Amino acid sequence: MSVASSLQIKTPEGVVFSLILAGPVSRFLAWTIDLACVAAISSILGKLIMLLMLISPDLGGAVRMVLYFAVSIGYGMVLEWKWRGQTVGKKLLRLRVMDEHGLKLRVSQIVVRNLLRGVDALPLLYGVGGVACLLSRRAQRLGDFAANTVVVRTPKIAEPDLDQILGTTFNSLAEHPHLAARLRQRVSPREATAALQALLRRDQLEATARLALFHELAAHFRAAVAFPEEATEGITDEQYVRNVLDILFRRMQTVIATRLPPEPA
Repeated sequence: MSVASSLQIKTPEGVVFSLILAGPVSRFLAWTIDLACVAAISSILGKLIMLLMLISPDLGGAVRMVLYFAVSIGYGMVLEWKWRGQTVGKKLLRLRVMDEHGLKLRVSQIVVRNLLRGVDALPLLYGVGGVACLLSRRAQRLGDFAANTVVVRTPKIAEPDLDQILGTTFNSLAEHPHLAARLRQRVSPREATAALQALLRRDQLEATARLALFHELAAHFRAAVAFPEEATEGITDEQYVRNVLDILFRRMQTVIATRLPPEPA
């Protein structure tokens, strides 16, 4: 069985995204960090239970075992849900749990993969889970198989060079500053970032998918603010999106810079 180094996700629109799969070594290192966190939490709770053990050693010991089980299992469940597939160890190593089809991670998937940690951890130091990752094409342990999840790497993305991405400094939309200001008000940061990512990955798309994607993006921005026909005549959908992003990012940065107080001499 060939081992894949990346996960290919194709959207209904034909856009293909590639995510780097996390290997057994990075996942093991993340687990050791999480194990240290669980041990620290358990140690704090253990000191509190010491008072109970003075009253009843048997009851205190039973409560301590139950709490350790609850912490070791609940730690992963709570953090992976609150942090969208990340724990402390995964966050430090830039790993993330996600649905193997790129869908939103469900609570049931988080519960299943964490309940099966006990099986994956057998007989020692995640022996079963480590072997499963090595034999799996997507580096999945048994819990991932059962929950239909994968663990991917999320490398830090450098801030893009807007001048290189957006190209020419001429922007016909900028000739209408009142409409440009309205555009900045109506387009959310998430929408602007999604469009910027589309520009960054445009060369990875098939020609038909690229045209369809930028047609939809341009239609979305045109619906937000309608510029005069003379400002948009003769430009492609992709160039229209470039002009919109030029207003949302580069020209907004210029406005902010001009409003900042001068640095002290």
